[in-house]
Amino acid sequence: MFAVIAFAEGFIFCLSLCFDLGMVNVALIKTGMERGFRPSFMIGFGSCFGDLFYLALALLGVSVVFEFAPVKWALWAIGSCVLFYLTYKMLRETWRPKDTANGEGTSNEPNLSLWKDYWNGIALALSSPTSIAWFAFVAGPIIAGSHMKQDGGIPFFVAGFFSAGLVWSFSVALISSLSGSMMKPSISRGLSLVSAAMFLYFAVKVFYQGLSDLF
Repeated sequence: MFAVIAFAEGFIFCLSLCFDLGMVNVALIKTGMERGFRPSFMIGFGSCFGDLFYLALALLGVSVVFEFAPVKWALWAIGSCVLFYLTYKMLRETWRPKDTANGEGTSNEPNLSLWKDYWNGIALALSSPTSIAWFAFVAGPIIAGSHMKQDGGIPFFVAGFFSAGLVWSFSVALISSLSGSMMKPSISRGLSLVSAAMFLYFAVKVFYQGLSDLF
């Protein structure tokens, strides 16, 4: 049962990151519309490994750094603030969605190889400011707060995280390749609203977990 919960938390954790309409998602959407499903999916597939790199750093940091009380206080405070800010940001984008027509990270080369698409996906994930801030300030408190390290749930959490990335990449690549036009504002608003709900869930969880652990 615990393995299922850890897998589900990893899955939701990854989706909450995927729902942000940032560099990687804009690249997935534009590539799918301009070049089809396979190039778009390969960008998403590569981004999954870029995200796994940051997740591994967060897991390693939890095992060593999180033993110190000042670090617990700092990550609790910063992580809670970042999550509540991201909740506000997504709610704001519900009313004023981004325009994917001006996105970054895609290429105009028609014969760009799938292998290069894969490496572009990794590079996009590693250079995304949203990903860097998320894994630096949010991943640590969430993982530490769930006590997965002590209970052996980290492999299931990672499996859920990676699976969600694949599902998201496949879905966005498929939908964008079939759409033939830029994402409609109504769809963007829906993604932002669901993302805001996920950010709020993790914000409340991190905040109250910190209160119980530190006070």
